[in-house]
Order: sequence, then C-alpha cells, then structure tokens
Amino acid sequence: MFNEVKKSMQWGQETLTLETGKVARQADGSVIATLGETSVMANVTFAKEPKPGQDFFPLTVHYQEKYYAAGKIPGGFFKREARPTEKETLTARLIDRPCRPLFVPGFKHEVLVMCTVLSHDLVNDPDIVAMIAASAALTISGVPFRGPIGAARVGYVDGEYVLNPEVADMDQLRNNPEQRLDLVVAGTKDAVMMVESEAYELSEDEMLGAVVFAHEQIQPVIDLIISLAEEAAKEPFDYQAPDYADLYAAVKAAGEEEMRAAYAILDKQERTNTVGAVRTKIIEALTEEQQEDANLGSALKKLESSILRGDVVKNGKRIDGRSTTTVRLIEVEAGLLPRTHGSALFTRGETQGLVVTTLGTGEDEQIIDALHGNFRSNFLLHYNFPPYSVGEVGRVGGPGRREIGHGKLAWRALQAVLPAATDFPYTIRLVSEITESNGSSSMATVCGSSLSMMDAGVPLKAPVAGVAMGLVLEEDGSYAILTDILGDEDHLGDMDFKVAGTEAGITSLQMDIKVAGITPEIMKNALAQAKEGRMHILGEMGKALSEGRSEFSAHAPRIETMQVPTDKIREVIGSGGKVIREIVETSGAKVDINDDGVIKIASPNAEAIQKAYDMIYSIVAEPEEGKIYKGKVVKIVDFGAFVNFFGKRDGLVHVSQIENRRLNHPSDVLKEGQEVWVKLLGFDDRGKVRLSMKVVDQETGEPAKKEEAAN
Repeated sequence: MFNEVKKSMQWGQETLTLETGKVARQADGSVIATLGETSVMANVTFAKEPKPGQDFFPLTVHYQEKYYAAGKIPGGFFKREARPTEKETLTARLIDRPCRPLFVPGFKHEVLVMCTVLSHDLVNDPDIVAMIAASAALTISGVPFRGPIGAARVGYVDGEYVLNPEVADMDQLRNNPEQRLDLVVAGTKDAVMMVESEAYELSEDEMLGAVVFAHEQIQPVIDLIISLAEEAAKEPFDYQAPDYADLYAAVKAAGEEEMRAAYAILDKQERTNTVGAVRTKIIEALTEEQQEDANLGSALKKLESSILRGDVVKNGKRIDGRSTTTVRLIEVEAGLLPRTHGSALFTRGETQGLVVTTLGTGEDEQIIDALHGNFRSNFLLHYNFPPYSVGEVGRVGGPGRREIGHGKLAWRALQAVLPAATDFPYTIRLVSEITESNGSSSMATVCGSSLSMMDAGVPLKAPVAGVAMGLVLEEDGSYAILTDILGDEDHLGDMDFKVAGTEAGITSLQMDIKVAGITPEIMKNALAQAKEGRMHILGEMGKALSEGRSEFSAHAPRIETMQVPTDKIREVIGSGGKVIREIVETSGAKVDINDDGVIKIASPNAEAIQKAYDMIYSIVAEPEEGKIYKGKVVKIVDFGAFVNFFGKRDGLVHVSQIENRRLNHPSDVLKEGQEVWVKLLGFDDRGKVRLSMKVVDQETGEPAKKEEAAN
C-alpha cells in the first residue's frame, strides 16, 4: 500500500531520519524528519498554473507546534492551539528566508509549506528539524527549487563550538554565563543562505568561525536529503523561466537615462515619486502587447537593479551620494517624553525610531506557555511599523510577521547587556515606534532601545548599537559591501546583513542572502566593515548618553527586595491572601512574592515601601532577646499586663516588672491601648515571652539607669 523510503544517519549525538511515502501522500512533497525523538512533518503543495497578472512569488510557510507533541494540553479557555505563537512565527520566517531565493527566477506559482511538530523530546529543538524537513519536502516535490538546504544550531562554550546544543542549554541564555551563543545557520552545499543569532559579545572572528563551523556540519544533512530524493523525488515540474530579453530591451530604450536621473535624487520621497513617474512613462511608451506582458514588472525591476548595482560596483557611488562605508547623519535625543520612565528618539538619515521604556514589577512579567514548558520573561520588546513611516496609506492591525521578527532581532541584540534580575528586580518593557523608515528600522530600534533604557536608569553593562550592511555581487565576482543600507539598496541588493553589539563584541547577527555565492572572505570583510560602522554609531550615541542615569523618573516604581524563610511564605500571604492584601491596602505598595521567598515591594513612594517592609518584617522576623520594643497594652490581668510588641506577637509584663515599686494591681498605672516601652528579657520553659517595663525609660525608650533599675 505504501511506497515508503527512509534514510538515516548519525548527526552529532543523535540519529537524523528522513522518511516519505507513508503519510500525506496527496501532497506534492511530504517528509517526516526525526532527530532523537523530535519529529516534524513537512508538507509541500504548489499550484500548477500562476494566477493571471501576478508579479510576485507567493510562497507561504507555516510552522505549527502541536501541544500533544510534548504530552501537554494547551492553556486558555478553548484548550486548543489558536493564533501562532511568537516561536511559531519566528520559525516560519527561519524556514522561508533561506528557501525563497532558491526557487527558479520567474517562478510565480503559489507554493505552500506546512511544518507540524508531531513529537518533541524536550532535548532537540524542533525548529532545526522543521527546516530540514521543509527542505527535503521541497526537494522531492518536483517544484523548481534549487536546493536542498541544510540547517544547524551552534553553541559556544569554553572556546569550543557545539553542534545542536540541547533545548535546556539555550533556554534563558542570559542566565547561563557559560553558553555565549545561540546561532542558527542554513545553507546549500556551496554557500550560507541565512544566519540568525543571539550572542554575548563575541569577536568578529569567533562569530565567523561559528558560521563556517555550522556550514561544515550541514553538509552530511544535504547529502542525506539528496539520497532521499534519488529514490523518492517526483518528476520535475515542467517549467521554463520566461525569456523577456526583447521586452527588457524595449524598457531599457524607453527610459534608462530618465530612470538613472531619478535614482540620482537624494531625498527618498522625491526619488520614489520620480521613479514612479518614470515607470509610468516607460509603460506608456510600450506597445499594447508589451504592456500586457506578465514579465513587465520583472523587466522594470531588472532595469532599476542594473542602474543601482552598476554604479555602486564600478564607481563606488550610492543612491544618496555616500561612499560605501559612510553612515548617514545621526541625531539622538534622550528623555523627551515627560511622563514615561525612559524615552529616546534615534534618527539616522530618513530612518527614525521613538523608543519608550516602562519599568514594572514581578507581576508584569510575561508568562509564556511553550511546548517545552511554561516560563516567565522580565524583558519585553515590541516593535511597531505603521504605514505613515514610509509615507503610505495602509491597513492597521495587529503585529505581522515582520514586526515580530524585527522586534525579536532587537530583543536578542540587547540581552547580553541587561543587568541580572537579582541586581535589578524590574520587568522592562520597550516599545519601538518606527516614525520614519528608509533602511534598517530594526537596527534603529536597537540603538534607540539602548538609549531609552539608559534614560530610564537601567544599569546596562554597555551601550549597544546596530548597523545594516548590504552587498552587490556581480557575475564576474566583483562586489561592493555597503554600510548602513537604504531601503532600495536592500530591495535591489544581494544581501541583508545586520550586526549589533557593544564596543567589546557582537551581540546579534542576522543575515539573509539572495544569491548563492557568498564566500567566507566576503563575510569577513562585511563583519570588519560593520564593526567600523558600529563604533561610529556608538560614538554618536555617547554624545547623548554613555551610561544609565543615576536617578529614576519620578513616575517609575522603586523596588526593594527582601528574603524571607520559605516556611514563612504562608504567614505573609495569609489564608486566602488575606494578610498580603492587608499589607498592600495599608501601605499602598505592590507586593510580589515568589516560591523561593524573594519578596519585591514596589511603589514610587519610599514611605509606602518602608511601611510594607516593616509589616512583612514583623511577620517573618523573630524578636531578639535584650532588645527594646515599643508596644501596646492589649490586656490587663491580676498578675501583670499583656503587651503586643512585635507584629502580632504578645508578651507578658509581670506586675513585678512594671515599675520599681510594689503595685496593688497593674491597672494602677496601665490601661488597655496604652503605648509602652518594653525590653525582651527572654523566654520561659514553655516558650512564653517575658517582658520588662521598669528597665526602660518610658519617656525616651532608652535603657533605665542602673541605680534606678536597682531600686
């Protein structure tokens, strides 16, 4: 019934298996990849005809984590998987980015790639397995895909690169000082196509070494996919890339010089409008048949690309007149919003980000329900890219894949410099509002976020800056590396290479390649040029702020921490939370307590924090023998008075310890509700507290004079 094909190999510490022919047989390509006990099914389908008039390649990638894969039931009211999580969105992007450039140019048929996590052993991350499964499914589907690709994750411990470290090793990387890198690399047999990383101040050489190591390790994976395809691949889809040489010649003749003049305009808006007008003029100059040609969009893009690329490589001249190594003019302003806890406006050329920092308490931490378990995050970064930032009218909705991806890139870049939670017990939320964009708003977010946190008083280890690099690689091997690329240079170039870091090293690297020809030498030169750009930007940022402010905003909460014995937690919380609610209502401060007995008390008011602290201390602390306390008489009996002197702790002042004279009855000098000073003499055989008033000066609370006590 089944025509099953299965291939396996030893890869690192685990066995990697690819199998097809048994499941989802109506898909064009279906592969289940298994690493250890983590299995991901990838299914590929593609339309056999393009949609009429479509001038883009409609590739859609979905990655789904099914909770049954880890033996879990989803949280929430509906108890089923709903909208994609951040991890699912980011993994879908990881799969899309290296695969998209490898489809045959001109192919515009709709392609759907769906990856489903079927089993997760909580050791091997399913994102790498999904990338391999998707590559294998595409390779055997018959779609015109010039792969396969392989993928691997790399760690870095004690100067050694580690292939596919375990999930636990990569979890909460900031709290694991031994592990300095989380790097994902995808590539073909000959070239690296995609890099995504979170790093902890690695040098350029260390980072390049990690990429080269990963590319070496994915070679046997590529061979395994090829071996599977030799037995299981379908007949290649009969597709011939369109030949539009005559159309391109007509487009070029109709407006090359005017298009070249349009791209020489420095202002983005004026240049965009002029380029649009030239496009219209070129189209109007063509015949009706040429205007209806489906390849017209490709011909126009080819003309624009040739103009931009040729000038850069031959003359070193860019659209806005800069050299290949020049960073655009930078303006920085910190503390511009009066009521926020921290804010910064970072402007680089025509790219601008307004970044706002908000400091919160433990109850503001984000609880994340993940496949490998629930965890909490005290650092949040949200990136918004509204249509007005590029002068357009568009639909405004929730964050899309682009917003989530760019926000996560900035989040990774800043992780390495955050203070430890024990030193800075705040939840930090950053919001980056991109108000203008013409090239690398994600790197503007990194710079603005660093400044905004310093404005809020967050003690960063060092400021972080980011820069986007580009590449134009010609067929003859000549190339130009561009620092601080514009949007058009990103769109028409061959590489998007984003590097963020401190003066000491790289904290994040993201790279997307559109051509299979990037050599280690080009990457090394790009990293070196990026370092120069990063240092320049850090210098410009330092003119506004070089370290965190010493004072918080008046509107930010102050947080004090205290440690209580774990067996006292129940007493602080009280039955049904009664005690802790009373503390909050009485003091006006927020109180958060965790299972380890760490209590965080937060309020903008120092007196409120102190009051809550004292109330908690009186519950958990033990009274000290020989110490003087101020108390209140709560009950008078024939043999003395009971005094509430330490939280809810009462003790007896025997009638002989009230005054230095004989009393007929304690009520001769005391009444209920009266405040008195007492000294803790000790505890009797039954643990009862013994107090004395007569050894304390009742007016000052100081110890009584020896002769007075003796009388």
